[in-house]
Amino acid sequence: MAQSDSQRLSFPEIIELNVGGQVYVTQRETLIAVPNSLLWTTFTQRNPSDIPKDSKGRYFFDRDGFLFRYVLDYLRDLNLVLPEFFKERSRLQKEADFFQLQELSKRLRPLAFSKDNSVSEDTVDPEDSALASALSCASIATVEGSRHASAMSSPITCSPITTPRSLIPSKSGYITIGYRGSYTIGRDIQTDAKFRRVARITVCSKTSLAKEVFGDTLNESRDPDRPPERYTSRYYLKYNFLEQAFDRLAEVGFRMVACNSTGTCAYTSNDPNEDKIWTSYTEYVFSRE
Repeated sequence: MAQSDSQRLSFPEIIELNVGGQVYVTQRETLIAVPNSLLWTTFTQRNPSDIPKDSKGRYFFDRDGFLFRYVLDYLRDLNLVLPEFFKERSRLQKEADFFQLQELSKRLRPLAFSKDNSVSEDTVDPEDSALASALSCASIATVEGSRHASAMSSPITCSPITTPRSLIPSKSGYITIGYRGSYTIGRDIQTDAKFRRVARITVCSKTSLAKEVFGDTLNESRDPDRPPERYTSRYYLKYNFLEQAFDRLAEVGFRMVACNSTGTCAYTSNDPNEDKIWTSYTEYVFSRE
């Protein structure tokens, strides 16, 4: 018992974590908020010297660093609120299972959402849903039977009513796609030209519109938890193909309305006969009415 107490006291009150390359700083009390979870066991029952650390002494977990922020948010007050258009519930549930957070994993199953996009704790029971559907069908059959008693020669079937995707209204607005590219032109242009190299494709628009269009291909790490009606210029895509972004925008009804570009040229050395390196920044403006 004394040894266990000594181990607990050896942990600082403020703990630095490295989760999949993402650094988090939090209180130890937050990490041990859920008894018998993996984090609770790690920071109450284990010796600090036995826990893997990175080169800077942070405790290391080889998990999804971006999704861990939702795990940490849950541990702070045992409540979970997900961003609008969040499409990684199954992956987040996998993280919850790894960290042995049973209640969080349960909440990430099929759920009912409130108007403010907060997650309800009431899960949808498939049997209850089926029962409600059956009762609805029975009610329809009863009404139809009373109206057309003589015409009930075939059973009434009840199918769910769905709204065609084409009838769901789309948000209008603008999305600007930007990228910085570079290429090198050597002395023999035909053989030495190294064409466009795109490092990152940025997305500038209203937050909710960007998430609707690009979904889980959108990287929000530079501007997390921004409200859906605010604007951002810090999102970027998880792929580096402009044509892929253009195809996606065309699929959801956007069309290009403007573009602009600027570029600079520099030599790799003071010798003007050496290769020239061109860099450019280009923006494409798309609109949907």
